[in-house]
Amino acid sequence: MIYADRKPIKKTAYVMPHVTLPEGGMWATDARNAALSSMSEFGMPQKRDEYWRYTDPTALTSDTPPPASIFDADELALFDNVDRVKLFFVDGNFDAARSDNLALSGVEIETLRAAGKTDIHWVSSMYGMLERNAQRPIPRPLAALNTATATEGIIIRATGKAQKPISLIYLHEDEHSDATIHHTIKLDEGADLTILENGPVAARCNKVMEVDVADRASFHHIRAQGRDHERNAVTHIFARLGNESSFKSFTLTVNGVLTRNEAIVEFTGDDAHATVAGACAGDGTFHHDDTVFITHDGVNCESRQVFKKVLRNGAIGVFQGKILVKPEAQKTDGYQISQGLLLDDNSIFQAKPELEIYADDVACSHGSTVGALDETALFYLTSRGIPHEQAQDMLTLAFLSEAIEEIEDETLADATRARLERWMAHRHD
Repeated sequence: MIYADRKPIKKTAYVMPHVTLPEGGMWATDARNAALSSMSEFGMPQKRDEYWRYTDPTALTSDTPPPASIFDADELALFDNVDRVKLFFVDGNFDAARSDNLALSGVEIETLRAAGKTDIHWVSSMYGMLERNAQRPIPRPLAALNTATATEGIIIRATGKAQKPISLIYLHEDEHSDATIHHTIKLDEGADLTILENGPVAARCNKVMEVDVADRASFHHIRAQGRDHERNAVTHIFARLGNESSFKSFTLTVNGVLTRNEAIVEFTGDDAHATVAGACAGDGTFHHDDTVFITHDGVNCESRQVFKKVLRNGAIGVFQGKILVKPEAQKTDGYQISQGLLLDDNSIFQAKPELEIYADDVACSHGSTVGALDETALFYLTSRGIPHEQAQDMLTLAFLSEAIEEIEDETLADATRARLERWMAHRHD
């Protein structure tokens, strides 16, 4: 089969950075060498590249990260009413002293640093594999860089239904920190696991999460990326879905001078479901990019992409979403919506929705809109004594709340909504 967007990959003129691979066991060394080979083939991303033309990757590829001031905020309050296993990272380094015990019924948890020193480990068949498979038709060299150099992260294997969510809490304490984190998660048949993430991570962050969801397993992922405005971050989620499996991921972002979130999901089984959703609110020197690629290669599968962005004072929002339906993926239901709400004339929302379909029995749709606040609704609220700024926040929260509704667990949805309300209120401090 010939993909419509597959073109010869041109060698980049970018000079590859000098990369020293970490020492490790046999499987880790093999995976890191394979990732280094991918980097050498593709080079680092440049703004002229097709999927980087809306976002300048310079801050993500430079030898040293731009410094980011420490933002004094209570990130720990998020999900406080949820019984969870808390695992802490400080500037990208796992902090065992602050973290809970790794023992949890139905789940095996280990650090990448410990697993990477072994010669034989179950993760050897998975670490870097989903990332490597996703390098075509679109190269993702920053993810390959992560696989090649990461020594920090969590290795998780869910063998049944986890008793409680696993909460990854990222603290930023060094304004020059440069974090590389790689999480690898495997759900066995019928397993059920929820991962929570919150915090800014570091001044600059390159984070990868690989998730293999076996038949009839369910994976839930909710993250809030923190209020540090000067941080630069690129994240990748690679997911593979088996028969009758479920994958749901939601991201809330407020602040961050540059954030690029990529999600690459592949349906390999039948009757599976995936949702990738996000809500962001940006102000001023804020650039937020959601890039999603979903491949349907199973029968009777459903995918949803739901993204909402609120932008003001010159902030920039980007959405690039693609649904690829292969010939055997009959009865596919693919849905994609991206909406931008501009609170002034200086902000920009750029969208690139794509459908590429090779099956004939499908129901796929995409839509993208951009607009301003409803002046009638705003007048109604202010005419009843609500201050203009507060009325704007109320309408903004209502707009973003539609994306939060994609979170299945009501308790987690309420916690996320409450965090957004606090963040919005703090904008006026």
